[in-house]
Parts: sequence; structure tokens; C-alpha cells
Amino acid sequence: MFGFNYYTPTKVVFGKNTEEKVADLIKEFGGKKVLIHYGGGSVVRSGLLPRVKGFLDKAGINYLELGGAVPNPHLGLVREGIELCKKEGIDFLLAVGGGSAIDSAKAIGYGVANDGDVWDFYDYKRKVTGCLPIGVILTIAATGSEMSDSSVITKEKGLVKRGYSSDFGRPRFAIMNPELTMTLPDYQTACGCTDIMMHTMERYFTNGGNMEITDSMAEALLRTVKENAKILAKDPKNYDARAEVMWAGSLAHNGLTGCGNDGGDWMTHKLEHELGGLYDVAHGAGLAAIWGSWARYVYKDCLPRFKKFAINVMDVEKAGTDEEIALKGIEAMEDFYREIKMPTNLRELGVKACDEDLKLMAHKCYVGTGGPKGSAKLLNEEDMLEIFKMSR
Repeated sequence: MFGFNYYTPTKVVFGKNTEEKVADLIKEFGGKKVLIHYGGGSVVRSGLLPRVKGFLDKAGINYLELGGAVPNPHLGLVREGIELCKKEGIDFLLAVGGGSAIDSAKAIGYGVANDGDVWDFYDYKRKVTGCLPIGVILTIAATGSEMSDSSVITKEKGLVKRGYSSDFGRPRFAIMNPELTMTLPDYQTACGCTDIMMHTMERYFTNGGNMEITDSMAEALLRTVKENAKILAKDPKNYDARAEVMWAGSLAHNGLTGCGNDGGDWMTHKLEHELGGLYDVAHGAGLAAIWGSWARYVYKDCLPRFKKFAINVMDVEKAGTDEEIALKGIEAMEDFYREIKMPTNLRELGVKACDEDLKLMAHKCYVGTGGPKGSAKLLNEEDMLEIFKMSR
């Protein structure tokens, strides 16, 4: 095992009707003038946004609104938010929604607290030295951004999708009411479950160290999400299943399931970022479409972990060679994706990628990662291209 730092400063308020505590939490963390940042119309149609504004009005908290955060959130809106916050003297950001609104809020917070172009951070040219404080009312269990140090933004020019991580961007509080996720379409719920599992799988498939307790927690989380995703596919209003998935989403991406290893692989995410940047696909669905090809390309170089995953997570029998068991585990994972109506290749995702697009994505991925990357297997640009070809 390796030594590690584990830092999770976010205050979690979990359960039914917890959104009613938002004004008290904003005051607790010093907010006086708030920018409410959200996405499309769902928070309006559900009545959540009007209720949140009502709580702030009653508490005498001044606020402005900025909607429009989209899946694969755009740099243009981030820059608009930065300008608005500076002009209006905003001192606190409240993200109401899922990962897109939260990631966009983090980027806005970086841009307000740091001079220069905010894209410099996502282009790995500079590091942030602060962030406007952020609170979250979570409506989608998926990205784990409500407790994580990471955000992902898409630059419209060139369709470049990049992630940036900093402890400064961790939210001060996260309000999590599983009931708020019950209005999600089935497809979005399944995408969320896929993303949650992938955050732990990225940390699990590594050749760099391990801890038995961390592995056990990771495997338990994966089994829990897998089983509850199946429940939600049949019973989307099941509160207990919603609660299990929502809490798993936070634990999957706050660093817990990677303690003691080298930080994980993350190449499925890096490959999907290029897919999402070019084709604007749902992140979870893109991950599912890529993962099987990545797994078959790297598993021989990370065989003990793939065997362990097959047995402990996917319930594959121990009979056969290590390689046979590992391959059965990959097949079982793809069967699970199909069961919850997730794609297992680009064709099922609805993407018809030509050779030039595949080459472009592989090149952008290689540039974006700063060279060869991966822990399960070190990938060069030609490896990335081969995985994209396998995924068609």
C-alpha cells in the first residue's frame, strides 16, 4: 500500500426535506449574497427552484440566478457567471442540480477567486489558489461532484472537454434528499449509476498498491449500486434504493475508494471526455460504451484485479483460468449495462464515428493527458486509438 491524504471537508445533510435547511447552511458558511446556479427546466418544473428561493427570501438572503448549465457544461456560461459574480459582489455559489451545475459552479468559483482566464486551469497551465465558497442541493446521483475536488468543463471552440481537480473546489455543504431524484428519466438514472460505479472502478483497476479495507469498501459499493440500479429500473420511486445510490455516488468520488493505491487508472474517463466533447453524449452512457473495449485491451496487464473484480463484484464462479475468469467478469459487467439499458459500444450509443474522428479523439486524449497514461496498462496514443476502434 501507499501513503495517502484523505480530505473530505464537505458537510453532508442527508434525508427527506433537507432542502429546507439551505438558508441556515448558507448563513453558517458566511454567505450573504448568493448566485443560484442551475441547469435546464427540471428544477423549475419540479417546483424545487421556487421553493429554494422562498427559503432564501424568508431568511433575508439576497440572491441572483444563472440557469442554463447543460450536460458537458460549457465554458461560455462559466465566463458569463464569473462576470456576473464580480459585477454584483456575489460571495457564495449555490448549485441546484446535478454534476453539470456543480462543475460549472466550481469553475465560476475559480474564475472569481483567481485572476486571468479560468480555462488556464483546465488547460493545466496554472493552479488555483482559492475558490468562491459553494453549496449544493443535489438532484442527480451520478458525478459525486457534491463532495469531490473535481470538475469537468467543455470549451466550445474545438470541442475540448477537460477536468480539473483542487481541494479549493470542494463544496462547503451538500444537501442530499433522495426524493429529489425521483423525477429523473430512467435513462438518466442508469447513466448516473454507471458513472458512480466507474468512479470506483477507475480507482480499483490499478497496478499501483492496494489496501484490503479499501478494496472491500470499493467492492461493497459496486455491488450495492449494481443491485439498486436493477431495483430502480423496475421501481423508480423506491426511496431506499434512491438513498443507497445517492450516498454511494458521494462515497465513490470523494477519494475513499482509492485510499492506499496510486490514484487509479482513469483512462476510461479520459477517453470518454473526448467522446463527450465531440459528440455531446451523456457521460454515463459514454463510459459504458467505452469500458468493455478498454477492459479487454488492458486486462492481461492487470489480471489479478480483473479476476478479483469478477469474483467479488460480478459473482463469477472461480472455476477456470485467471484469464477466463477475468473475461467472464467483463462479460458480466456488459450484461449488467444491457440490463439497465446502457450501451456497450459506440453503435449502441448512437455514434457513427469515422476513422478520422477516432484519430482526432485519440490525439486529443493523448495531448490532454500529457502523454502516456494509465495504471492498469500504460496507454500511448496508438493504444487509445485501438480502444476507440474496438468500441465501434
